[in-house]
Amino acid sequence: MKIKVAIINERADASLGGAERSAFELVEALKQEGINVDLLAATGKETENIKILFANRETRRAGFYAFGKALQKIIPQNRYDIIHSFLPFDFADVYQPRGGAYPEAIIRNAASFQNKFVDGFKRLTAYANFRRTVLLRAERKLCRRQDGPVIAALSNYVAEQFKKYYGVGGERVVVILNGVKIHAMPDARHGRAVLQTRSKILNEFGIKDSETARQKDGGSSTRQKDGGSSTSVFLFAANNFRLKGLAVLLEAFYLATKQNANPSFLIVAGRGNRQKYLARARQLGIERKIAFIEAPGDLRIISAAADAAVLPTFYDPSSRFILEMLSMGKPVITTRYNGAAEQFTNNVHGRIIDEPGDIEALAKAIVYFADKENSQKAANAIVADNIPQSVSISRVAKSLISLYETILEKKKR
Repeated sequence: MKIKVAIINERADASLGGAERSAFELVEALKQEGINVDLLAATGKETENIKILFANRETRRAGFYAFGKALQKIIPQNRYDIIHSFLPFDFADVYQPRGGAYPEAIIRNAASFQNKFVDGFKRLTAYANFRRTVLLRAERKLCRRQDGPVIAALSNYVAEQFKKYYGVGGERVVVILNGVKIHAMPDARHGRAVLQTRSKILNEFGIKDSETARQKDGGSSTRQKDGGSSTSVFLFAANNFRLKGLAVLLEAFYLATKQNANPSFLIVAGRGNRQKYLARARQLGIERKIAFIEAPGDLRIISAAADAAVLPTFYDPSSRFILEMLSMGKPVITTRYNGAAEQFTNNVHGRIIDEPGDIEALAKAIVYFADKENSQKAANAIVADNIPQSVSISRVAKSLISLYETILEKKKR
């Protein structure tokens, strides 16, 4: 029997963020495994496999309950075997909370302000946000139902959240580690673009990249004294700069530059408000070592031009950015508050910082990967241990299909 699945997400627009891109990638991966799948969204662009329920609301978000009522009308008409929702609808068969449990998200968001008074205020006023309160209550109700949806957690970190806040565990929670679409590593066709991108980035920092020069002249160039192959480029990619730890990263990068003889540079890619971070970089005297750019549509080229990824996040159920960099064979630095940290080995494929605010530990990790021998050793281990395949969306699709089959078997009984 060919399984027919409905994936529910609020918006069908990949430009909006990770959850939206994940929905598209998951639909495609399930289709490749022979599953008949539709994406049901409140807003977005309708296509063959995408059904938009509020086509007239291009800018306004649909209410949770209004969206739920619309879904309950369209779902019976299409006779789906499995309802897989990213939102806490208790009529779903599978609930996959892309943002983890709402209570944890509230607490970790408050912690990211790094001020005990603001932390307390944010926790107290969290429920003033009507939409968040509605979603949290829906999630709590879903968890209390004995016959409620199976919770597909993106990481063990997320699974522990549901046990901690709602007392839900056992068969109700299944851990299916997050995954991303695996692109082919940049080949000869992309090689020139990668070199040009890296050269352009380093030119912004006022240095010449001898690695690029050697590639262009067949390897005859010598290493530059203050650039070239000894130059390390770190990449930070996020839109919520505060939550993802950019303020901490600037302090750690300043400390690392004082400790490290090899020149290191930082690319900050994202749509966040950069003014206060630029001002802090100027205060620290590292503004010439940091470049702010808009996040490109294709992260592969800019990622390939970097030597390592760094994301000292205060909260992330399972960062796509970290998984994407691992899929490209790049060492990564992140925190234990990132579920993606479960998918690589600390001190082998990257570094895991216990606390996002630990500037010294973060600086130490940056210094370590600023050494090209260390970053290359980690990159080799990533490939040798087949990390790129383990973080693939194809693996996620296969695991979800197994879960779907288990659910359908129980329904028959």
